[in-house]
Amino acid sequence: MKEIKAIIRAYDAIEPGTHAALATVVRVEGSSYRRTGARMLVLDDGTWIGGISGGCLEGDALKRARLAINNSRATLITYDTTEDDPHQIGVGLGCNGIIDVLFTPLDLKNKHNPVEILKSCVKASRDIHILLTITHVEGDAGDLRAGKVINYTGPESLTDFNSEVIQKQILEKVTFQISESKSAPAQFTKPDCHIEIFVEILPPEINVILMGHQYDVYAMSRLLKELDWRVSICGDILKINPQTSSFTDEIVSNSDFDKLTIDEHTAIVLMSHDYKTDKRNLSRALLTTAPFIGMLGPKVRSEKIWKELADEGTQISGIDMERIYAPVGLDIGAVNPEEIALSLAAGVKAAFAKRDGSFLKYRETPIHQRK
Repeated sequence: MKEIKAIIRAYDAIEPGTHAALATVVRVEGSSYRRTGARMLVLDDGTWIGGISGGCLEGDALKRARLAINNSRATLITYDTTEDDPHQIGVGLGCNGIIDVLFTPLDLKNKHNPVEILKSCVKASRDIHILLTITHVEGDAGDLRAGKVINYTGPESLTDFNSEVIQKQILEKVTFQISESKSAPAQFTKPDCHIEIFVEILPPEINVILMGHQYDVYAMSRLLKELDWRVSICGDILKINPQTSSFTDEIVSNSDFDKLTIDEHTAIVLMSHDYKTDKRNLSRALLTTAPFIGMLGPKVRSEKIWKELADEGTQISGIDMERIYAPVGLDIGAVNPEEIALSLAAGVKAAFAKRDGSFLKYRETPIHQRK
């Protein structure tokens, strides 16, 4: 989401008379530094924001984007770095994958161009957005053209495909990708046309609620905001470092906890450094739907809190224990507030990505799922 927001800011600042194109990674087979959904905004003066690789494809992408602008037509380009061809862009740089990139010229007056649709998603509620990007069309597909992006909100969003057969196929694919929480390319065929699309599952940014007011909240919020996560602090407002407000979306008092945004993408971290406060806050956190509840401090301290709550009649269920992370964070030997913040952020990211946070050198399967 951070890259998308940067692209939107650059897009909104485009000077009159300047032309632009959007490059989007719509398919990856094998290894690639960036995955599907990576984007790069290119202006006709050579300025670019975002990225579609680790730097090996950007040079050629600038040329392709300018061609798309000049031709006023979206173009799908395949970069194959698996072939031992010295003339192939990206070969020898270690990617060893096949990457499809869609270059779409942007009509800045069209309020339904791809970047405008991204803007509507960012401005909307914290729902998961599903975007359908047309990447290739053959035959009679009506008004559908490569580069068109459809913000899917239900079966009624598929009327542009003008075919009940293809609409049904797309609906089944979209439903599957939503259940998997993964983006993926897809293709659909009927006798008179062939359509390829990129089904993108676009979740909101991770939302972190820090419950505390000590000085380490400042380091934590600063790092989390650098990741462009949504950050809220709940604590004693009078004791929170005033500079912290620059790195938070909102700061509320303990009495306003129930007013905070809490959804399936939310992590709550208890870090008041006060035993009774953390105990009370754990009870409040457990009443929410947050899938991640972190507790700062040694495990023996957390276990004592759990036992006391059970003795008082608040038994923590097995399901709730699965969403409690205590001690919170990954074991990286963190000592100071900044290192602890790094450990915590990595732990939250690992949990939401359903990873164990261990060294990649010990992973026996590819880092990313391969086709």
